[in-house]
Amino acid sequence: MTDNREAMVLASFAADSLALGAHWIYDTAEIEGQIGRVDQLLKPPANTYHPTKDKGEFTHYGDQALVLLESIATSGGFQIESFAANWREFFNGYTGYLDDATKETLEGFDAGKGPDKSGSTSTDLGGAARIAPLIYRYSDDLDVLIDSAGAQTAMTHNHSQVIRSAEFLARVTCEVLRGTAPGAAIETVAHQGFKRGDFGAFISRGLESASRDTRQAILGFGQHCGTPSALPSVIHLTVRYEDDLQTALIENVMAGGDSAARGMVVGMILGAYLGRAAIPEQWLSDLQSRQPIEVQLKQISGS
Repeated sequence: MTDNREAMVLASFAADSLALGAHWIYDTAEIEGQIGRVDQLLKPPANTYHPTKDKGEFTHYGDQALVLLESIATSGGFQIESFAANWREFFNGYTGYLDDATKETLEGFDAGKGPDKSGSTSTDLGGAARIAPLIYRYSDDLDVLIDSAGAQTAMTHNHSQVIRSAEFLARVTCEVLRGTAPGAAIETVAHQGFKRGDFGAFISRGLESASRDTRQAILGFGQHCGTPSALPSVIHLTVRYEDDLQTALIENVMAGGDSAARGMVVGMILGAYLGRAAIPEQWLSDLQSRQPIEVQLKQISGS
């Protein structure tokens, strides 16, 4: 259980770093031609979205997940005010990419809004994608986990689709940590109040696509950041590659678009299922923040 919880967090971070170089390149032929098959962590090319980053670093999604992990470790649990203060401090002078949700949230804080009112109206799944540290801390207390996941998501992405996604993904991952296979966990949680309306359609579309070619499936859903596209894509990848974390995360990157947010979620779920041995050791060795991540995980677990 401890191994799988650690793997859940490490795989989520590794997935973000793997996507760093190709992130937001939508033309899959361009990824193949300019970068090649992305099966290792790479320094981003100069003409991509993260030119200030180096091999083994994170996109702005992974950076925010690291802030969340550090906040939980230093505070002894999730405290929204602490996370908000650390988040604001982190982005003071940040040289990486700032997406619209981050910019709007910073503007909200500058206008005097608290973390319960600061969030953008973005539907981007990235706000829910950084929750692996929360699940590590609260996997045995589902009520606190759901409240915390919702609060941290709404701080930057105050949209019902993203907040709902955070709850759904937290519940799925906890079910997986209890030993349920990811596909079955998605089905189980979907029937716990998530089958209605548009959100249920997102889940169904992902499940129904499991046998399709990944690039074609994700192209059909849409490669971009919004939950209506990203959540079905996450479900497709999770179910299609249920026993193969490495291939899931590589194919995610090669499918283009917002591969970082998708990858963080897929890595989280499959890491929780398959454990640390499923993560290529070279990916972990190349993670620049591996040591502080592991130290903070030990601090959170009290070991």
